[in-house]
Amino acid sequence: MAQKAIELEKVFFSYNGESAVRNVTFSIDKGDFLGVIGPNGGGKTTLLRLILGVLNPQTGVIRLLGSEPPRSRIAAGYVPQEAASNKGFPISLRDAIFSGLAARRGMGRGFTKEDSVRVDALIEELGLLALRARTIGELSGGQRQKVLLARALVAKPEILFLDEPTSSIDATGSDEIYAYLRKLNAEGTTVVLVTHNIGVVSQYIKSIACINKELHFHPEGKLTEETITRTFGCPIDLIAHGIPHRVFGQHEGHGHD
Repeated sequence: MAQKAIELEKVFFSYNGESAVRNVTFSIDKGDFLGVIGPNGGGKTTLLRLILGVLNPQTGVIRLLGSEPPRSRIAAGYVPQEAASNKGFPISLRDAIFSGLAARRGMGRGFTKEDSVRVDALIEELGLLALRARTIGELSGGQRQKVLLARALVAKPEILFLDEPTSSIDATGSDEIYAYLRKLNAEGTTVVLVTHNIGVVSQYIKSIACINKELHFHPEGKLTEETITRTFGCPIDLIAHGIPHRVFGQHEGHGHD
């Protein structure tokens, strides 16, 4: 039987009495590539923060890698959205990646030769070798996002969470990051990707969670027009490389909670 990476049972969370997620129940196995989609304000980022233990549910149970999130999130990597606040921090690309080891190393412990080799390998894998001496502020949005990805991966997490990592990156940069995520997943890393780009889910993911306060889980990674309309509140066409087409074929709809 496959081991579970994430399990949620009847999870509720609200901000100041306003429901953000309600009655969410679903699970994914280790090795999955989950896409989380939904409208702005639908609860995508809140769901991510609940799973990581940044927020605590008002009711319900959450398990990450078999334990409560505060205990197990040390084995998780996190890539936030590319933001303006990332641009002005006076730190080199290489040092920014090293910072991803701090939580596991602890205060006052130096980095090892093995750590240095790991950082340099990620710099090369992500095509950042020529930029290694630059500061974060000297990089493009796509380059900064690759640095954030490398920082999340340097500690070799079992599961990787990404919150709309390509929202401010051009199509070429986005494709590079998604292709790298697919490679990581093929090598055994569980990936959870929050995205506003429905086109991504048709190419890279294995399962889909549609959330608009309530969550509908599609373990086979298939969507119907009905599900998309219910999630977003209106019909939506998928745009892939500038070509509109309808999202997936009809399926039985099993796996909904």
